[in-house]
Amino acid sequence: MNVLQLGKFYPIRGGVEKVMYDLTLGLSERKVYCDMLCASTEDFSSETIKLNAHGHVMVLPTQLKLAATMLAPSMIFRLRRIAKYYDIIHIHHPDPMACLALFFSGYRGKVVLHWHADILKQKTLLKLYAPLQRWLIKRADVIVGTTPVYVAESPFLQKVQHKIDYIPIGVSPLKSDQVKVAHIREQYSGKQVIFSLGRLVEYKGYAYLIRAVACLDDNFHLVIGGKGPLKVSLEALIQELGVEDRVTLLGFIPDDEIANYYDATDIFCLSSIWKTEAFAIVQIEAMSFGKPIISTHIPGSGVSWVNKDGVSGLVVERENPEVLAQAIKKIAADPVLRQLLSEGSWKRYETYFTRHVMVEKSLEVYDRLRKIENYEYE
Repeated sequence: MNVLQLGKFYPIRGGVEKVMYDLTLGLSERKVYCDMLCASTEDFSSETIKLNAHGHVMVLPTQLKLAATMLAPSMIFRLRRIAKYYDIIHIHHPDPMACLALFFSGYRGKVVLHWHADILKQKTLLKLYAPLQRWLIKRADVIVGTTPVYVAESPFLQKVQHKIDYIPIGVSPLKSDQVKVAHIREQYSGKQVIFSLGRLVEYKGYAYLIRAVACLDDNFHLVIGGKGPLKVSLEALIQELGVEDRVTLLGFIPDDEIANYYDATDIFCLSSIWKTEAFAIVQIEAMSFGKPIISTHIPGSGVSWVNKDGVSGLVVERENPEVLAQAIKKIAADPVLRQLLSEGSWKRYETYFTRHVMVEKSLEVYDRLRKIENYEYE
């Protein structure tokens, strides 16, 4: 079986391209021929990277970036040339460039459409892209989401629910450095550490999380990792609330340091407020360390499916600092509950969110498609 992962850019900068890369690597390690075709980021030259004997990453030059879309016209010509060699093309949405390339490819094989998220912010782009998106939805043999909730409630997929399946995102266990973990704990000695990780943008709801800290006593310390355009306004809010000694904005955390913060924390908190947060990989990374999760319920999003209320953590109302604070205090004050949620967090990760599970689930989808093809052929 030959599979092509088609979509966003390389090097990896976000969740969609990480899923593509991990599938390419995981499937090729299983001796499934699997390649990845994508555009480059602005600062990366085009090249073909050999992962192993069964997998390659083909990176094509980006000519222009438009509304978070890397425009790489050569993708159209490359895919048209190589598409015939693949039994399945697994395209990752949203990515108008990849969709355009598939449209012009003349490909007649099976298509798996991986629906990571609806296009929500780029309204103008959506108007231009809508006809192509409708074609892609119709063309796909199977449409998979990252959670059953998101694809069931997406307004774009209501007429194709008979084609829906889901493949939860999976990550390999992160490895922490115990010396560095001990150093982080020493920095916040005697405190319950609440950790959150993500870009400092509005949909992450960090203003509500910081306000929640103002409802807590001095036994808690909030650590937020990430950079973004709201840094100055969040710093101003921290000063306004007088919680400078209880909230730390760390800024960018290098990839090789992130695991140390997950390991050192007591509670991981995701305060997102918009459906833009479709899954939140940071939740499952924290789960891999057995950390209790506090997340918000966002209608139409898969966030609260990932973190199951009362099993791996607590799910609370969004945009509400008081209930965030109550959830934090509830876990911190009850050792039995905390242990229960910690164990549930780890078990949920092992059951649903490892890279192995993601690869196996993908193979099930592919095998099902091949059986349908064989049946029709015979």
